[in-house]
Amino acid sequence: MPMTDLQERIATSFQAQGLMTTLGAELVRVAEGEVHIALPFSERLSQQHGFVHAGAITSILDSACGYAALTKAPPGCEVVTAEFKINLLRPALGDRFLAIGKVQNAGWSLTVCTGEVQAFSGDGSAPKVVALMQATIANLRPPA
Repeated sequence: MPMTDLQERIATSFQAQGLMTTLGAELVRVAEGEVHIALPFSERLSQQHGFVHAGAITSILDSACGYAALTKAPPGCEVVTAEFKINLLRPALGDRFLAIGKVQNAGWSLTVCTGEVQAFSGDGSAPKVVALMQATIANLRPPA
């Protein structure tokens, strides 16, 4: 499938995700083996200490890894997460966050991805990595 068709397929799928809409997440980049999802800070997504909740951070990173895997999936396949491990490195403090999912190895059945979430502040300082993920994504073939 040409990349432009794949980008459109991923954008349509992303827009159909109720959770991404609820979070206020935005698909910002789709390339072969790499997808970026942005999330603005919102108090609605905070936990009791004012940081963005780990559930929101995990969700955007899981989606970034899944869509990155979809860019490498065999034709006609859909993808679902089989497992992931996330390390929360520091509190998710910032004005906006960027989840970057990257394919490390694409197989016929499983794709292994890594990802990170970067926190950006309005003060112009360098972004800080707040989370790292390793994910295994399963390719689902259509029924015969």
